[in-house]
Formats: sequence, C-alpha cells, structure tokens
Amino acid sequence: MSRIRAWAAPRAGADLAPFEYDPGPLGADEVEIAVESCGICHSDLSMLDNAWRRSAYPLVPGHEVVGRVVARGAAVPAAARALGQRVGVGWNASSCTHCAQCVAGDAHLCADGGETIVGRHGGFAERVRCQWAWATPLPEGVDAASAGPLFCAGVTVFSPIVEFGVKPTDRVAVVGIGGLGHLALGFLRAWGCEVTAFTSSASKHAEALALGAHRAVDSRDAGALKALAGAFDFVLVTVNVPLDWTALLRTLAPRGRLHFVGAVLEPLALPAFGLIGGQKQVSGSPMGRPATVAAMLDFCARHAIAPRVERFPMARVNAALAHLRAGKPRYRIVLDADFA
Repeated sequence: MSRIRAWAAPRAGADLAPFEYDPGPLGADEVEIAVESCGICHSDLSMLDNAWRRSAYPLVPGHEVVGRVVARGAAVPAAARALGQRVGVGWNASSCTHCAQCVAGDAHLCADGGETIVGRHGGFAERVRCQWAWATPLPEGVDAASAGPLFCAGVTVFSPIVEFGVKPTDRVAVVGIGGLGHLALGFLRAWGCEVTAFTSSASKHAEALALGAHRAVDSRDAGALKALAGAFDFVLVTVNVPLDWTALLRTLAPRGRLHFVGAVLEPLALPAFGLIGGQKQVSGSPMGRPATVAAMLDFCARHAIAPRVERFPMARVNAALAHLRAGKPRYRIVLDADFA
C-alpha cells in the first residue's frame, strides 16, 4: 500500500477530515497493522487541542489500536509477530532498545522512545505502524472488538498495581469512575483488594458497585472523606481535574500511596507534614512495559475483564469526539474502521 487513508485534524480544535499520506518505507524493526478498530482516549482530545503543546498538524489521532499484522520489516523475527496475527498498540510505538531504561526492562520510560500519535500518524486510519515489540498479541479470551482501550486506559491503571506491589489484602480506592477508573475497579476487585470508588456523580454509585467496588463515596463530600481518615493503603487518582488532595492524602494509612495516572494540569498543593507524619508517598506513572501489557491481557482473559464501550463507525469520528467532549460515554468509545 503506497498511501494510507485516515482521519486527520488540519489544525488545533478543528473537525477531523479525510486525509491520505505516504508512510514511506517500513522500518526494519517495524510491523504494519491493518486497523480493525481504535479506541478514543481523552489524550486524543488533548493532542487535537494541542493542550500539551506537543501536537503537529495534520494530526491523525488514535492510540488504542486493534488489528492484524500485514507486513514485517526485514529485522522482525518471523516467530515474534506472524502475518495475520491480531495485535494491539497503545501510546508507545517504539523505544531505543539500548539505553539504561530499555536494558533494565523499562522501555516505556525510554527518553528516545516514540509515541503513536506524537511525530507520527495514529490509528484513526486503515493502517498504523510501530516497532514490533509494541504490537502485543491478543490472547484467547480477550474480545478483540472491545479490547482497544486496554492498550491505553487498561495498562495505565494495571501497571501501578504491579509496579508498587499492591497486595490482595490491601484496602484501596479509585478516584474517578470513568474511562480509566471503571477498569481499575475491575482489576483491583479481581486482584483481591477491598475496593472503594470515589466519584462526584451520584448516578455512578450503583454502576461502581456493579463494576467491582465494595462501596462508593462522594469524592466532594468533606464529611465522608474525613470519616475515611487512615483507611487506604493505595489511592489511585484517575481524574484530570483538581480535587482536595489534602483530604485525600488524609485517607491514606501509614506508608500509604497516593498515585496519579490522570493528567491533572494544575500543580498539586500538598502539606509536607501530611506526608512526613505517616511516611506516605505520592507518585505517578505513564503506561507500562510491553511485558506488563501482555500480563494485563492474560489477567483480563482469566477474569473476564473487558472495557465497557460504545461503538461508532470511524466515518462518524467527529460525532464520537463530540460525545466524549460532552462526558457522555459509559465508559469508552471504540471506532470501527470502515474504509472499504
């Protein structure tokens, strides 16, 4: 295929329009994937709006891709990624393979790594490319039609559970029950934890319980937060808006961790003594290692965990983006590629 059809934004804030581009020669360590579906993430909106000052236009979003390998570069081992194999691609598209982070197994922290929609065109297209190690095979038991969000939202909330040694006996909380948080509830419940959902939406309380929470609490209720002082070993923040971080810090038990995966743009105001007194920790993380992505998919297959999705044909991408901007999805959106 000499040219790839896609949907692209010509400038910040503009609607997406049909777009074609020449991808050039396939890299020696790359695979080309025929896109079957692609999830929409809030990060796509941030890139479309240039909210992070990293966008280049025309911009083809999409970093929750599921599809089949249709071409391999000369250096891709045939045993590693087979032609026709169904794989998924998330935020990360490449890593240098030789820096200290890559050698240590932290390829997702590679300073010279490539991102699927930064400096390259993403998955709102009929084809997408990435370094072969970042194209993760889907195991049996994972529904391909809804799997796209696992490659961004899924690994984003699964990775810190693994990275920070969350135990089945831990008492944990998830702040924000949306695209990230609804998956976190399922993971943590299956992990064996006692799970509390914090949400500002009363309509989501019953849904949170159905998704895996043992209880749901109003995240803006100062009295409810005060009553939970010292309750949690791990609090996972998935929102991208400012909250009362001091109040949430107080809900941590000694040695507890307040962990951010939501891209809150405002600086965090936290009292030093609130950290020092209980030897508490505040941290954040991006996606995850390729091995963690694979482990997450196996965990999903074992415990029948899947994103809750709404589907749109890719030809209606602008309607899908408007739906997301309005905060209406329950809980992720997946676009079905319809370029034929």
